[in-house]
Amino acid sequence: MRMRTHTLLSTEMALREGALRLNLLVHSRHFYKFTSVVGVRSLSENVSSKPVTASPTETTGDHLIYTQEHFALKESLRKIIDQEINPHVDQWEAEGKFPAHKIFKILGSAGFLGVNKPVEYGGLGLDFSYSVAVAEELGNIHCGGIPMAIGVQTDMTTPALARFGSAELKKEFLLPSIMGDKVACLGVSEVGAGSDVSSIMTKAVRKGDEYVINGGKMWTTNGTQADWMCLLANTSDGPPHRNKSLICLPMNLPGVHIARKIDKLGMWSSDTAEVFFDDVHVPCKNIIGQEGMGFTYQMLQFQEERLWAVANILTTMDSIIQDTIQYTRQRKIFKQPVLYHQSVHFRLAELQTEVELLRSLLHRATALYIKGNDVTKLASMAKLKGGRLAREVSDTCLQYWGGMGFTSDVMVSRFYRDSRLMSIGGGADEVMLGIICKYMDTLPKK
Repeated sequence: MRMRTHTLLSTEMALREGALRLNLLVHSRHFYKFTSVVGVRSLSENVSSKPVTASPTETTGDHLIYTQEHFALKESLRKIIDQEINPHVDQWEAEGKFPAHKIFKILGSAGFLGVNKPVEYGGLGLDFSYSVAVAEELGNIHCGGIPMAIGVQTDMTTPALARFGSAELKKEFLLPSIMGDKVACLGVSEVGAGSDVSSIMTKAVRKGDEYVINGGKMWTTNGTQADWMCLLANTSDGPPHRNKSLICLPMNLPGVHIARKIDKLGMWSSDTAEVFFDDVHVPCKNIIGQEGMGFTYQMLQFQEERLWAVANILTTMDSIIQDTIQYTRQRKIFKQPVLYHQSVHFRLAELQTEVELLRSLLHRATALYIKGNDVTKLASMAKLKGGRLAREVSDTCLQYWGGMGFTSDVMVSRFYRDSRLMSIGGGADEVMLGIICKYMDTLPKK
């Protein structure tokens, strides 16, 4: 979508004038001619890890928050997934890394890395419901690692920059991230401070017109390939919720050390790094928004991150349930298909019901969020339920696959590994419960 054509210019002009955000994209030629740009690659129909189509295609009239433009966006993204990503997922999983710069450039050129970001910095200028639609569609990628890496770029490292960053910072970091020219990573978690963000120890000490940064970050998605980091660091010795700042940190600066690439239980195709900072000098102008507001900015980013994660895993859960239905219909035990045992088809019905309930919560939270409401409680509820439900779906479905489920040849085993992170990353289940209790006013008084 970033082809410098008259059609694109007309689209961007329409966006700036406040016309219907994706109307021209739906009707323009370049939106649907993407396959001619990236090329069509023949796909094998016999790949064992390829999931079944999850559910019947919804239409505009069926959906609570999606319009024709949402579905058009999803359709174009699905073409990229089928042509440029899924044919290579098994290879990237085996290698422990996917080519982030290459894939992000393809996605950025098509507009998918800045769906709800400002038009003047390369985005489409749409509301967050379009990001949710993109996250759902990315759930059709045949692994969890690549969607997670994309989500870090679009909804974890850049929301605060887009909202509070200076024009200079946006030009240097936001614009190339949206265009796919730079890969971003998020530097929040540390060895002794994961879900407890207020306990981070990394310091950025002001010296003249620079910050000197010392410390380290752990579990950094995209860390070995990133060009810059959205870093949360202590910039003063004040109260822990008011002494932190977000800083745009180029990863090629002297003193930035990639200590190691972390070997993980799942998410194999996504590189995860431990990073150390040894007297790293960063200009003070690289701070996002106001000094001392980093914790608040990061909490705001968490709303979008958690809703994005739920949207993404919903699609995968749909696919895994449908895969399992197909397999258990074919696999026989005691002279009848496994699916025909009441305990099996009843349990799958229960799981699909839970998925639909979670989807309704997601769409309600999204609808409220795009109207400017604080949805921290609902986002935390959705994140909590999403993580727990993913564990139920993966464990139950893997059981119904029997011995095949214990191999690496099927999607259900990959989902079993990958989905476990949902209850840990982006705030553990216990942290979500604490947030929910805070909003319910049920926490013990100190």
